[in-house]
Amino acid sequence: MINPNIEAFNLEILISTMNRSSLSFLDDMFINNQGKDYNILIINQTSPDNLLISEIEKIRVVNTFEKGLPASRNLALKHALGDICLIADDDVIYAKDFEKSILESYQENERAEMITFQMEDDEGNLFRDYPNKTKHDKKSISTANSVVISFFLKAVKNKGVKFDEHFGIGSTFQTANEYVFLRNALSANLQIYYQPKVILSHPKMSSGQDAGSDRIVYARGALFYKYSGYLGYVRILKYLYLVWRKGEIEANEFFNKVSMGFKGIRDFKGLEKK
Repeated sequence: MINPNIEAFNLEILISTMNRSSLSFLDDMFINNQGKDYNILIINQTSPDNLLISEIEKIRVVNTFEKGLPASRNLALKHALGDICLIADDDVIYAKDFEKSILESYQENERAEMITFQMEDDEGNLFRDYPNKTKHDKKSISTANSVVISFFLKAVKNKGVKFDEHFGIGSTFQTANEYVFLRNALSANLQIYYQPKVILSHPKMSSGQDAGSDRIVYARGALFYKYSGYLGYVRILKYLYLVWRKGEIEANEFFNKVSMGFKGIRDFKGLEKK
């Protein structure tokens, strides 16, 4: 896909949130910009007695009674209207002129169908180590958080790329929502680029993102098996060894964690058979 007239495209921000009854949360997200100036689609997972209403033309709302982040993301894809879309959560703060940075990046990378960016933590440091390359591969996509993923909506829809509803917060395996999405995009031969520009900040996460918790180890087992088959058993052992070396689990927990990882594999295999 070649993008010769990027100025003609519009950006839409796809925000996943929960239990909102007011648009006031947007004030913090767009403190460096004017939120009312942007095309925004809000997916509000809520209850029938707590609906979110927008009277602002550029801000659309879909209230849903489904649960889980991947379901929210897929509903956003279904209802999105923008030429270029940016995935969002409700706890980010956008940098000044972030939209200009995104649109200029598509102009600079004319073949790009998806572009990921950088983010900072709330202390102004880069959120993570980013790749030293301009085009993504299976390894480098692991550095992309969901809220810095942008894409041409038409390209994603034409290739049928969606979020796997088994992976992500609120689903069976509570991790790797964005990684599986980007792997699906790579498998569909979408052209995914990386641009070293900071477009937002996000609160710093703690505890190595719970690397040694049961829920993450369980999900990692499923993820490793999904992409490595029976080598997934080896990968979960290696993963737990590294987590132990970092002091994120105790030695006496190791075999219980192995059992949890293997359970993730068994449960994923069971889902494949359905």
